[in-house]
Amino acid sequence: MKNKNILELCLAHGLGGLEMFVAHCYEDFSKKGVCKVVVAEDSKLDHYLGNIDKFYIQRSKFFPFIPAKKLAHYIDDNAIDIIHFHWTKDILVAVLAKIFSKRKPKLVQSRHMRMTRFKKDFYHKWLYKNVNMMHAVTKAVAEQLQKFIPEDIRPHIEMIYLGVQEPKIDQQIVGLLKKQYPSENAFVVGIVGRIEEGKGQHKVIEAISMLQELNIKAFIIGSAMNEDYIAQLQKMVKDLHLEEKILFTGFTKDINEYMSLCDTIVLATENETFGLVVIEAMANKKPVIATNRGGPTEIIENEKDGLLFDGSSEDLAKDIRKLYENKELKQKIAIAGYQKVNEKFNAIKQLDKLYKAITT
Repeated sequence: MKNKNILELCLAHGLGGLEMFVAHCYEDFSKKGVCKVVVAEDSKLDHYLGNIDKFYIQRSKFFPFIPAKKLAHYIDDNAIDIIHFHWTKDILVAVLAKIFSKRKPKLVQSRHMRMTRFKKDFYHKWLYKNVNMMHAVTKAVAEQLQKFIPEDIRPHIEMIYLGVQEPKIDQQIVGLLKKQYPSENAFVVGIVGRIEEGKGQHKVIEAISMLQELNIKAFIIGSAMNEDYIAQLQKMVKDLHLEEKILFTGFTKDINEYMSLCDTIVLATENETFGLVVIEAMANKKPVIATNRGGPTEIIENEKDGLLFDGSSEDLAKDIRKLYENKELKQKIAIAGYQKVNEKFNAIKQLDKLYKAITT
């Protein structure tokens, strides 16, 4: 049987777990057959993907027919069988492109975000009638799709967890980072991701301020999505006299190398749908402290292969102290997390499952 031609679609301008997953899908599916990628020009995902064959369209809130028709021509010209989109805001352009195209490709959405309201109105019924399959990244997301999309127009749902590859760490980069960010044998807490209030970087700063008597530093790794918020964080660091303890590294592609400098990785999002950084940290043999809500509760068994905190900076500080003071627990959690990733969240296995589900 001829392999299906897949188009990966993502017009988002950020670069978080969702956009990284688009890149992983493109990389893996390209090895299995024809895979094209459509992004917004000059977006962070565009730059991350580098010098590959990409097609550009821009999302238009008021004139969606223009990018949709452009995409439809691309679909027909490249004999696309499947549109695989990820960002919920891309659903309209994907549906319109399917309708406008001569090929009428299969439409698949990977749902990375929670669904919180019923889709019973005419507009949403029309949209979801044209979607053939939805990939839920957690059991909780799958349950929400079952609950909020009416049965008569609900696409087929597959629950497949995201995965992570065995990290390849460039020791030369690690050496340069150690010189750039000398830790002086401090216990280093890392928080990785877009710098925005919902990601909870302020909680890490507050937690470190409660542990000032200990030799602890924190790396805030990622790019700012909101200038007001990062200014607020920087002021907080100054007001709490934490300039020597809190370091902002900015955006980097070298996530594994930065994680290698850390003793623990924190996910402080109030309600993360999945938490790709959790399994990335586990793959790097780093103990994870994550909020006790959303996706992390499907990944972490508390005090066995990670720590779950209640979302407050006070409880986060307690868990950081716990790992700081108990090296045996820190090592035990790191090893158990690494074993779980290899068993349950292996990228090759998970992408194979997704590819089969999409192309069946």
